[in-house]
Amino acid sequence: MNSNSKTGLLIKDEILDLLEKKELIIEPLLEIDQVGEITVDLRIGTDFLSLQQGRNAFIDTTTNNIKSRPIKSHYTQTRRKIGEYFLFHPNQPVLFSTLEYLKLPPNIYADLNLRSSFGRLGLGLSTIIQPGYCGCASVEITNRGNTPIRVLSGTRMVQIRFYKLDSNSEYFNKVRKYTCQVRPVPSKANEDSELVKLKSMKSK
Repeated sequence: MNSNSKTGLLIKDEILDLLEKKELIIEPLLEIDQVGEITVDLRIGTDFLSLQQGRNAFIDTTTNNIKSRPIKSHYTQTRRKIGEYFLFHPNQPVLFSTLEYLKLPPNIYADLNLRSSFGRLGLGLSTIIQPGYCGCASVEITNRGNTPIRVLSGTRMVQIRFYKLDSNSEYFNKVRKYTCQVRPVPSKANEDSELVKLKSMKSK
């Protein structure tokens, strides 16, 4: 596969070519060996949101009004300097943004996975990034094991793979809930437009 290929998974030479042309931006790329044969290693950033078990029996994603407790209130925000540790507790979802800022071309999307060394510890992750996205990559991780896991901020923890499409996709052609973020953002599930429609169907 070469840089003229229409579609498919990008390999190292293609990724480096796009980086050199500034068509794909990953900054700061601290070490060139972050770029592997089909992936690029991304580092844990400095801002974290941890989902907490509160006094409420559930998190309400069905309503978005001033009378309901906002989803973001279920998160605890914390910050770590590069080189300081963060603890992933069992069964606790954690949101963080990568240290690297990304800008994808309009014909390339990406997916994120954990580096194997961290997946083998019981951590779970699955995230997709839309073509044309700009911002730090938003990462949602859950420790699916029964033992807390301590990691250092700045660690290469995530791998990103890039896929080329046969046409461009306009990222900014619609209103999005998580646009160009550089810090983790709580879930906005209660802001989905179909909630009003679904509730109106129930009343009929």
